[in-house]
Amino acid sequence: MRLRYRLLFMLAVFATPILAAGQSQVSDRAVQRIQKEVLHELRMLPYLTVFDNLAYKVDGYKVTLLGQVTNPVVKNDAEKAVKSIEGVEEVDNQIEVLPPSPMDNRLRRVLFRAIYGFPSLQKYDMGVIKPIRIIVKNGHVTLEGVVDNQTDKDTAGLRANGVSGVFSVTNNLQVVKS
Repeated sequence: MRLRYRLLFMLAVFATPILAAGQSQVSDRAVQRIQKEVLHELRMLPYLTVFDNLAYKVDGYKVTLLGQVTNPVVKNDAEKAVKSIEGVEEVDNQIEVLPPSPMDNRLRRVLFRAIYGFPSLQKYDMGVIKPIRIIVKNGHVTLEGVVDNQTDKDTAGLRANGVSGVFSVTNNLQVVKS
C-alpha cells in the first residue's frame, strides 16, 4: 500500500509543468494587477497628448509597450514608469517615435479641430485624456480609441477624410457597447 502512495506522489510531482530556470508561474490575479497598474502609469504620463497612441501586452511578468508617439520623451517615460511597477521583470519597448514633420504637425492641428470641433463629436472633448487618438505619419492618418456608437465612428472618419493634405485615413475606432 505504501508503495502505491509513493508512486502516486512521484507521478504528481513529475506531472507538474517544468519551468525555465528563474521562471515562476504567474497567477491570473498578478497579471490583472500588473495590467491595471500599467494602464494607470501610462495614463499618468505628463507629456502624453491626443496625437499619441499607447498600447501594451502583459505576458506573465513581461510587459510589451506598443504604439506611436510624437515626442521621444514619452517613449522613455513610459518604459521607466512600467519598469517601476512591482512584479514587472522585463519591459520590451516597441513604441514608435513618429518622425518630426511640419506638414504632419499642421495636419494634426487641423484634424483636431475637424474632429473635436464638430458638434456631434464635441462630447469627446471633455477631460484630459481624449478618447479619439489622432496619429499622423507622413500624411497618413490613423484614428485610434473608443466612441459611443457607429455613427460617431463614421463621422470621425469622414471628418478626417475631408481634411486637405491627408493621403489616407485608417479608422480603428472601437464602438463601446453600453
